Amino acid sequence: MRLRADGGQIDVLIAEARPMMRTGLGLILAEQPDINVVGEAADGLRCLELARALRPRVVLANYHMPRLDGSRLVRELSGPGVPQPVNVVLMAASGRDEEVCAAVRDGARGYLLHNASPTLLAEAVRAAACGDVLISPALAARLMERLALAERAVVPPRRPAVELSGREGDVMRLVALGHTNAEIGDALSLSLSSVKTYLARIMTKLKVRNRVEIAAWAWEHERARVSG
Repeated sequence: MRLRADGGQIDVLIAEARPMMRTGLGLILAEQPDINVVGEAADGLRCLELARALRPRVVLANYHMPRLDGSRLVRELSGPGVPQPVNVVLMAASGRDEEVCAAVRDGARGYLLHNASPTLLAEAVRAAACGDVLISPALAARLMERLALAERAVVPPRRPAVELSGREGDVMRLVALGHTNAEIGDALSLSLSSVKTYLARIMTKLKVRNRVEIAAWAWEHERARVSG
């Protein structure tokens, strides 16, 4: 059993307009011993009401919902200035790059495609509950491909607005791909304390507040270069 960081179960609220899809998500999550589905909503406004009343650890919501869409839901529940933010994981049939970037920038803790496997779905909920962000691999790969192409593009010589070291750039890219601190440490042969130190340096340089904003910065500044 994989429990939340504080040892308790992860309470989840599901928001999906289609009854069959909503039921399916509930059944998948209900099979996880550490996840507890505390409510369901058929539209965004009802989801907002239930989230404020039930205070779940995670809200799993379709991006495209009647009455209140996913982007507005994220801003209302976890955007800047929200006193008691709720972790929101969004789902969509095919997330557009601009929508994914905007959702993460506004505070979303995850963005999945509807064809996500049950394992990925559960891992996204667990990551959100721990304050991490997980993006569907297909979306993350596409965004990082755009980043790589932009870095190879010929641009007028100029000093980058922000300079990251090679290792800081590596950490930033893994954050943008949705990896946890432990996974980043394993990939780069770093201790957890070293990963946290690099994250702190990156946040200072980029003038952002958390790893979610690091990912958003990486995607939105595709032409940024890293120093060796």
